[in-house]
Amino acid sequence: MAGRIRWGILGTGDINRKLLRGARQSTEVDVVAVASRDPERAAAFASEHGIPRSFGSYEAMLADPEVDAVYISVPNALHHPWTMTSLEAGKHVLCEKPYTRRPDEVGLAFATADRAGLVLMEAFMWRHTRQTQRILELLPRIGRLQTIRATFSFPLENPANIRLRADLDGGSLMDVGCYCVSGARLLAGEEPATVYGTQEVGPSGIDLRFTGVLQFPGGAVAEFTSGFTTDHEGLEAIGTEGSLRVPDPWHNRTGLIWLNGEEIRLEPGNPYQLELENMGAAIRGDGPAGLGRDDALGQARAIAALYESADTNAEVRL
Repeated sequence: MAGRIRWGILGTGDINRKLLRGARQSTEVDVVAVASRDPERAAAFASEHGIPRSFGSYEAMLADPEVDAVYISVPNALHHPWTMTSLEAGKHVLCEKPYTRRPDEVGLAFATADRAGLVLMEAFMWRHTRQTQRILELLPRIGRLQTIRATFSFPLENPANIRLRADLDGGSLMDVGCYCVSGARLLAGEEPATVYGTQEVGPSGIDLRFTGVLQFPGGAVAEFTSGFTTDHEGLEAIGTEGSLRVPDPWHNRTGLIWLNGEEIRLEPGNPYQLELENMGAAIRGDGPAGLGRDDALGQARAIAALYESADTNAEVRL
């Protein structure tokens, strides 16, 4: 496949607005369709954002031969079923994070994609930025990695928000804590050997706040907190010869890194644009997808183990 990738959006949630801002900055992306289970909502979203076609069902958009790839932004519990349906319809899939908290679903989805010759990628947009690349380049300058600290939280006050629904796999770990897990795994360069998690459970049965500890085989230990009660984010790595701190690791709005007290600034890029362009390159065969089966499986295993630990109040070995 050559040229611009023709994208369809499955869902009309707010996250799509961020993706569309990135798509508009790219010469490699055409968003040609959007689907909702409500035809009027799909039509209104398409009109607002200048998308040529709208569909009143997900199945109808997946049957459109002029859609090459789909971005899935439905609630967490629906990620896997609609990824499978999309792959079976012959579409490449970029699925919003977290793909799942069930590792067996990761294996099934990527096996299906491989058999069909399709690209499947979990949408952790922060992993595609120059800031993240620079973090990894600078990491050796702090010596042997000892401690990782990560946070991501924001106040959530609307009780009807889908992030608070247990039946849709809501919760702070699934929504924002997954970024902290992703960051810890990336900096450690390996998968955790053991995890321990604690959670504050709200009235709807989901974690309003989650704190986790991940211990890695190489000796590094990661601590993270996610939540819906405070506004904070950050990523820090402490080594035997110094430290590296990123105040804005997940959104890349500032491009600021602190290395041993030295300020390093990068020109921020749109992470959604970079994510779409990486996926497009993989679809065209111009390079690998930035995130593949191994990373998605590592994420799902860590999240599943953290929830198991929080439920049992015991350390879990992976």
